[in-house]
Formats: sequence, structure tokens, C-alpha cells
Amino acid sequence: MGSIETGDEGLWRQSLLGQGDAFGALYDRHRDRVFRHAYRLCGNHHDGEDIMAAAFLELWRRRKHVRVVEGSILPWLLVTTTNMARNRARAVARYQRLLNSLPRTQEDSDPTADPFRRYQNQLDQDLAQALATLSAEDLHLVSLIVFEEHTIAAAAAVLHLTPAAAKSRMHRARQRLRAA
Repeated sequence: MGSIETGDEGLWRQSLLGQGDAFGALYDRHRDRVFRHAYRLCGNHHDGEDIMAAAFLELWRRRKHVRVVEGSILPWLLVTTTNMARNRARAVARYQRLLNSLPRTQEDSDPTADPFRRYQNQLDQDLAQALATLSAEDLHLVSLIVFEEHTIAAAAAVLHLTPAAAKSRMHRARQRLRAA
């Protein structure tokens, strides 16, 4: 098969030439980070999986227009994931407005149905509400450190903060999350 390139650029070039293993390697390399980003944006495990899958599908569908940024396909995937999560939120809002506009005759909710799903959804909602208490900059900082596993210094560099400021902001953000 020749030389195997392990960087994103090399794998992307190989996948554009029809090598499915190269695209699979890109998927394996970035799926966890893309999922965490999607989960963080939608606050629901199942929707996060759907958004992640749709982002990779979009990567393949728009492969002729994809730009590799600084040798990585991840920035393109994260931006696409953000856009897909926003589209999903808009669709959910439209659907909810439609449901709310329909006449109701009887409530169909069964409180005893699937207690695990109710528990998981409550945890998802609690996490989303706790994260919503943070400012946009603090949410980005928490995302980079907790979900993306960056060091405080690396996250500070991304956000154009000093490491001391990032450490202080992270400490206050953790306190707010615990309180929420």
C-alpha cells in the first residue's frame, strides 16, 4: 500500500483518493472530541451522538470544500458540529412550537415509563443548566480544560489569558458549577 501517512493532512489526502481506511483513521482519531463538543452544545447523550455522526457525514459529503487548518481536520469538524447543534436546537424549537399550538385533550405522560431514561435526561438537563450559569468565556475555558483535556496554560493561550487568570477563572467556574 506504500507509505502510510499518520497526520491529518496525509490521511485526508488518502481518503480523498478513495482509501476508506484513511477516513476511518480520521474518524477514530477525532470522534471522541467531536462527541464531547456536540454533547456540551446540546446537553443530551443521544443528540450528541446524532450530531457527531452528522458532522462526519457532512465531512465526507463536502469533502471537496473542506479545508485542513494547521495540519488538522478537527477545527473544521468542530465548527461543523457547532452549526449542526444550532440547527438541531432551531428544529427542536420549531417542533415544540408546533406541539404547543396543537389542541390538547388529555395528557399522555406516564410517570412510571422507563425510569432510567428519565434519570439520564434529568442528569443531562441538570448539567446543561449548570453549564448555562457560566459566562461564554468561562464556558469556553471549562470546555477546553475539562472536556477537551487541555492544560490550563494551553487553554489560557487559546483564550488570550494569562495562566494565572485562567486558573482563577477556572476556580470560580468550578465553584459556580458545584453551586448549580
